[in-house]
Amino acid sequence: MVAAVFVLALAGCGGEEGGADKPGKASTAPPASGEDNKQQDTAAGEPRDSNAKLAVLKGSGAMEYTVTSAVRDTGGFVTVTGQMKNTGTEDFYQVPSWRGNEKEILAGSGDAVSGGTLVDQAGKKRYYVLRDTEGRCLCTTGISKVEAGASVPVFMQFPAPPEGTDQVDLTIPTFDTVAIKISG
Repeated sequence: MVAAVFVLALAGCGGEEGGADKPGKASTAPPASGEDNKQQDTAAGEPRDSNAKLAVLKGSGAMEYTVTSAVRDTGGFVTVTGQMKNTGTEDFYQVPSWRGNEKEILAGSGDAVSGGTLVDQAGKKRYYVLRDTEGRCLCTTGISKVEAGASVPVFMQFPAPPEGTDQVDLTIPTFDTVAIKISG
């Protein structure tokens, strides 16, 4: 229950006016001094290394998505987090290509990473980004562009594959597909 509230709070933070961070802008704040860059992962209750790289997906327009965690939580979800980085020299405006094509997602989530999927090859199942009761994705929203050289944090939440399945393929529209390991 706490994890679901946390995820919904995160989903509500994407793209609201008046916040400290603007959509599509990278945070340039350095990690707090004296810390070893490990954060408490509230979904799984385990520390995670924010500099860890589980996988890097290469996308169109010099975009890269670095997966830093894929955590199974007790609520039956898998939350994938990472950094979307524009490695190019020009701003990236093709964010709508990352959305899913379902009518509810298009109407409710705007510019979002709602087209991501997890594929369990062994179980022969595909898992889509979850939606709330109003059709909004449980993923990062409000990204209108990614400036050249900038990074933005991105998360997506999926239904969890069966216990024992810890290897899945992550796909985001216009990006390579990569295998990632689920922890938790």
